[in-house]
Amino acid sequence: MRGIYLTFMVMFCFGFYSLSKNTATTNQMEVLAEVIQVDNSKLTVIGSNRIGEQVLTVELEDAISDEIRFKAYNLLSGTMEYDEFYHQGDKILVAVLLNSQGQVSQVKALSHYRLPYLAILFVLFAIALVVYAKKIGLLALFSFTGSMVIIWQLLIPGLLAGYPPLLITSLTLAALSTLIIISVAGWTDKGKAALAGTMVGLMVTSVLCMICGELLKLDGMSQPMSQSLLFETGMHLNMLDILYAAVLIGASGAAMDVAMEMAATIEELKLTNPGMTRNALMRSGFRVGNAVIGTMTTTLLLAYSGGCLTLLMLFISRDTSLLQILNMKLVASEIARTLIGSFSLVIVAPLTAWISSHMLMKTQSMPRLAACRT
Repeated sequence: MRGIYLTFMVMFCFGFYSLSKNTATTNQMEVLAEVIQVDNSKLTVIGSNRIGEQVLTVELEDAISDEIRFKAYNLLSGTMEYDEFYHQGDKILVAVLLNSQGQVSQVKALSHYRLPYLAILFVLFAIALVVYAKKIGLLALFSFTGSMVIIWQLLIPGLLAGYPPLLITSLTLAALSTLIIISVAGWTDKGKAALAGTMVGLMVTSVLCMICGELLKLDGMSQPMSQSLLFETGMHLNMLDILYAAVLIGASGAAMDVAMEMAATIEELKLTNPGMTRNALMRSGFRVGNAVIGTMTTTLLLAYSGGCLTLLMLFISRDTSLLQILNMKLVASEIARTLIGSFSLVIVAPLTAWISSHMLMKTQSMPRLAACRT
């Protein structure tokens, strides 16, 4: 266990160091600024939408040159989901372009500075997790943070580099599942059973992704920003495989959750009633699995529905027929994503109960066998 934790900490420190490095070009840097004055004379307002350019007077918090006040420009294209609109007193993140002499040549507004509030939210989450689950919560917090770093530093760069998306995603998720489950449950029967169930869930999801992708004639372009990503990377990415990877990532968390719930339930039943037979353990596990699957599949449906709520509202406002909606590429891919994740749960729950009950009975019988031989 110490080796696992040490490996995790090394990976976390490496990832944190990589994240802290400034990836911008040498003639550009990102700094914080406060909006002192706003000029909206070049904006055209149409309802709640704004098109044009804001000219901001900002005061930089970092002393880059002798001056600290500059004009910053904010272009609004009318794409409301990406445009940012600023008011006097706002704290924002700006990109400062430097010329060859190291002087400020241009300042461009990037976004509102939201990091402090996100940090507060994360700290509250961490405190609640540790207070409730204590040592297990602390380990879960480590694995949570490490998972974000690994996805950002390993998985996404690997996908951008053109490696086979399903292969690199499967390997990354297998490593993450091992890290998370073993960190929380240890190398125990519970941990090994949950890990085995999760691995089976990943394999089932991968196979279902490839089958459904061919049958539904999907191309992967229904994902947000997929066209921009394809153009940005020189048209060399396989967007369908990236869609498979996205489905696999989404389903892996639910599969891991169900597998751990089933393994923990079987272990608790055995500890509470050591005289339970293997068949009794499996039957109890199956009954618990029925309840877990019943709510988890609905959870997946609600999660994916919440992600495309505005799209569903748009369909209703246009009186689009249900037949047309269900056959649209975007909707079909989301339905497939939900059903594939739910199907993997139906496999993971009973299989994990079977594996866990088998491991626990085998572990219990080994001391008895050793005692008989002596």
